[in-house]
Amino acid sequence: MKILNWLLVIVGICGLIGVRMLEDQLFYDPFLDYFHEANKNIAFPVFEWRQLIGGNVLRFTLNLFFSCLIIQGLFKKKQWTFQGALMMVIVFAISFPIYLYCIQDKFEIGYLFSFYMRRFVIQPLIILLIVPMFYYRKQLEKEGKR
Repeated sequence: MKILNWLLVIVGICGLIGVRMLEDQLFYDPFLDYFHEANKNIAFPVFEWRQLIGGNVLRFTLNLFFSCLIIQGLFKKKQWTFQGALMMVIVFAISFPIYLYCIQDKFEIGYLFSFYMRRFVIQPLIILLIVPMFYYRKQLEKEGKR
């Protein structure tokens, strides 16, 4: 059973890495080059709203799936996996409309603010908070049973 759990973690991590490595081939995102350029004076890209939203939702869904594999493999509790997924959905539900507003505003709200809103949309950053939080929770449960 431990092998299966570690396999879930490894598949989840490899999946997240794969999503990142293949981002330019898997997803429609005209802002990849815009934010990767060191020169912030690059022209605002022309884009298609539907494709952009669809690409971001697809990317989030894949990141969510692989993040849930990691949580399930590490903690072996479906309820915690569900709670982690719910937290990720909440963060996405808050950050995605803000990011879309930034795009509509052509990043006039601020380049760095828009850059970081985009990070919360396209990267599974919340997993970096969820894993330590659940680990701490697991330690508290162990202490409570003593």
